[in-house]
Amino acid sequence: MRTGVYPGTFDPITVGHMDIIKRALAVVDKLVIAVALDTGKEPVFDLSLRGKLVEEDIQSLGKDAGRVVVKTFSGLLVNFAEENGANILIRGIRAVSDFEYEFQMACMNSRLKPDIETVFLTASENTHFISSRFVKQIARLGGDISSFVSPNVAAHLKAHFKGLN
Repeated sequence: MRTGVYPGTFDPITVGHMDIIKRALAVVDKLVIAVALDTGKEPVFDLSLRGKLVEEDIQSLGKDAGRVVVKTFSGLLVNFAEENGANILIRGIRAVSDFEYEFQMACMNSRLKPDIETVFLTASENTHFISSRFVKQIARLGGDISSFVSPNVAAHLKAHFKGLN
């Protein structure tokens, strides 16, 4: 069985993330969505809520949702992958600028755990411009984010930013 890990902050999960998740399921038998605590970013949602939102969005996959597990983690990604029996890391690439950083990270991870491979999936042409950072900024300014996130995530963002404005 091929087990992959798709890591990220997922703050929030977007339709771009969901596109990568769906396509990753063509590569692996089981996919662990690893919602990361240690990212150097300051997320809008806490770790628990980010994990819950991912779990809720995964249900839209229908029968494939049973092949996906959502876990939160802290620490080295390669250690998390090994602890979960994964030997494939899934990374989404939106632009050339993403590739340089992701390539360096893949090389470092390979040095740490040579048995774990990194697979890059390029963003689809209709999602390559979507980033959680832009979605949060649009939501904060009261814009329409309905084409970027699920209705559930949109409601959480609206509620979060309503309290701040």
